Amino acid sequence: MVLVVNETFDDSSHEDAGHPERPDRLVAARTAIDDLHLDEDLVVVPAHSATREELVRVHIGNYLDELSAYCYSGGGDIDQDTYATLNSFTIAKYAAGSGLAVIDELQRRNDGVGFVAARPPGHHALADRAMGFCLLNNVAVAAAALRSQGERVLIVDWDVHHGNGTQQIFWDVPEVLYVSTHQWPLFPGTGSVNEVGGRHATDRTVNIPLPPGATGDIVRRGIDEMAGPVIDAFDPTWVLVSAGFDAHREDPMADLRLTSGDFALMARGVSDYAPQPGRLVMFLEGGYDLDALRSSIHASLSAALGQTYDGESPSNGGPGTEQIERMRQARRSTIELLHTSDDEESTR
Repeated sequence: MVLVVNETFDDSSHEDAGHPERPDRLVAARTAIDDLHLDEDLVVVPAHSATREELVRVHIGNYLDELSAYCYSGGGDIDQDTYATLNSFTIAKYAAGSGLAVIDELQRRNDGVGFVAARPPGHHALADRAMGFCLLNNVAVAAAALRSQGERVLIVDWDVHHGNGTQQIFWDVPEVLYVSTHQWPLFPGTGSVNEVGGRHATDRTVNIPLPPGATGDIVRRGIDEMAGPVIDAFDPTWVLVSAGFDAHREDPMADLRLTSGDFALMARGVSDYAPQPGRLVMFLEGGYDLDALRSSIHASLSAALGQTYDGESPSNGGPGTEQIERMRQARRSTIELLHTSDDEESTR
């Protein structure tokens, strides 16, 4: 099975070398890919800049105009975490187009696994606002393109931070199922188990908030027990992963305790949700310890490609076991209450 990769290496989108979202993250990603020793089974596709038509499926036109003008006027601080330079809008459009290029190649081959190594990341970008290092929502742009082709898209977001932008964009879209595991409480403060989707897409959002110190066994159990039945019923035709690796125990941004071995198991599990080869794409999101990032990308891609990964062992024994059952009950109660409210409204 081939690995189809798009790499956006222009490092001028963030000029502060001390910022966590720095160019060296892509060097670590490139090294992780090299560690796979794929030779002719590695296919690198060129990026294209996402068009306005592709972007306005998920972002408001006025926001795109404002972001473009802000960057071309020199940029600056957007918020305390996020800033833009003169080139940032151009590079962000290439990052958003990277996933589209990978999907096009997978569709042409009808085989393979895709990996998008692009920056800036995207899952915090709202329809009308940049935040959390993110300017444009790369995975959302890809999912919206697939939806426009009649596909049912599963997005699994295992970044340690909740992907509030992706959730917002697809909140009331029944053709996209969004599943997120994330530390709670933590930035950006969204991702409650009671957030289950809008009126037309109830049950199309599955949030699995986890306590600090949670280990890989807890994350996998949450996905299996809370999201698994929903995914099976949804029956996705494509699987996209917001593959953030900041849940690794060495990452400085949060307090989950995963290892690269956990990411291998998660990638193998997510791969099983894809209905056939050529329908799985991973998008780089967070991950700020460079060694952990390299080993975790290597582990994830090894597993997705069916290779054996013999690095760090999976983690277990952390807190959260009892919490999963409580979350399942709370989510079920929320959905039942929403359905009851809809039934009452329809009879008025």
